[in-house]
Amino acid sequence: MTDHVLTRVANGTGIITLDRPKALNSLSLAMVRRLTDVLLAWRDDASVAAVVLTSSSEKALCAGGDIRFFFEAGHATPTGNSALLEDFFTEEYALNHLIHFYRKPYISIMDGVVMGGGMGIAQGGPETGLRIVTERTKMAMPEVNIGLFPDVGGSHFLSHAPGQLGNYLGLTGLTIGAADALYVGLADAFVPGAQLAELNALIEATPGAQLADAIRSFAARFAADAGVGTLEAQRPAIDGHFGAGSVAAIMASLEKGEHPFLQKALAAMRQRSPLMMCVTHEMLLRGASMDVADCLRMERSLVRRNFEHGEVLEGVRALVIDKDNAPQWNPPRLEEVTPEMVERFFEPVWPEHAHPLRHLV
Repeated sequence: MTDHVLTRVANGTGIITLDRPKALNSLSLAMVRRLTDVLLAWRDDASVAAVVLTSSSEKALCAGGDIRFFFEAGHATPTGNSALLEDFFTEEYALNHLIHFYRKPYISIMDGVVMGGGMGIAQGGPETGLRIVTERTKMAMPEVNIGLFPDVGGSHFLSHAPGQLGNYLGLTGLTIGAADALYVGLADAFVPGAQLAELNALIEATPGAQLADAIRSFAARFAADAGVGTLEAQRPAIDGHFGAGSVAAIMASLEKGEHPFLQKALAAMRQRSPLMMCVTHEMLLRGASMDVADCLRMERSLVRRNFEHGEVLEGVRALVIDKDNAPQWNPPRLEEVTPEMVERFFEPVWPEHAHPLRHLV
C-alpha cells in the first residue's frame, strides 16, 4: 500500500489522485502496484463507469519513474534490490497496457509536468482515452537525457505520431506545451487552468456513464484558447531533417539549418547519449509496424539491456546523484556507435515463453 495514490468513487466515477508532490508524483513500485490494483478492481466493478486520473498539485501530474530508485536498485547485487528493478519495469509496462486497453472511459488531467512514466499512465488508448491539457502542461519523453530510451509505450505512441514528430520528440527529449501536444496527437482537449475547479465540479456532478461526453462538451468552448505551438509551423523542417536515415544523418542535416528551432534541437541532441539516441531511432523504426503489446515486450528487453550496459546509471548519476551534468557516455561520441552495439540491445533476453510480458495481447 502507498499513501501517494488516493482513490475514491463519486457518482459512478473512480477518481485517482496522485499525491507525492515533493517528487512531482514520480512513480514508485508501490504506486505502480496500487494503480494496477485499483484499475483492475474498477474495471470489473459495475458501479464504476469511468476513471479520472489527476494530481493533488498543479505542478505535475507525474514526472516519470523514480530515477533515484533506478540508480540505487541498479547498483544492488543480483540477489538484493535489483530484483525490485526487474519488478518495477515489468509491472509498470503491464500497467501501461492495462490503461491503453481499458474498457471504460479513462480521463487524464495532464496539468503541469507530464513526462516519461507520467505519459505511460496518462495515454489512454484511442477507444476510451480522454487526455486533457492546460496552459501549464509540460510534456516530454526525455529519457535520452538520462541514457535511457522513450519507454512506457513510447515505441508505439511516438512511432505513430504524424510524420517525423515522434523521432523529433524521442531523439531530442525536448518539452512541448498544450498546443503542440494536441497537434502531435498526444492530447485530446484543452481546459484552462483557471477552469479546472469548474471541471472538477462537473466530474463530481455528472454520472460516470455520461462523463466523457460531458467533458468533451465542456472543453469545446476552450478549443481556440490552447495557443499557438511551434511544431505545426516547423513540421516541414522536422520531417525533412528527422527523416534522414540515421541519427548521424539527422544531426548532419540539422547542422545545415540556421533556424533557432533547428539549432535548439541539435544542441539538445549533442547532450544526449549517442548510443541511446541510436537505439531510440531503431526502436521507433521497429515500433511503427508493431502492436502495443509487442512494443512493450520490446521495451522490456531493451531496458534490461540498458541496465546491463549501464548507460542509464551514468545518466542518473550525472543528472540526479552527483548533479555534475557531465555524463560520461559509453561510447562518448556518435561516430563510435556501431551497428553491432545497437543490435545488441535488440537481441532477445528471454525465450518467448519466458518473457515477463508474454501474456499481453
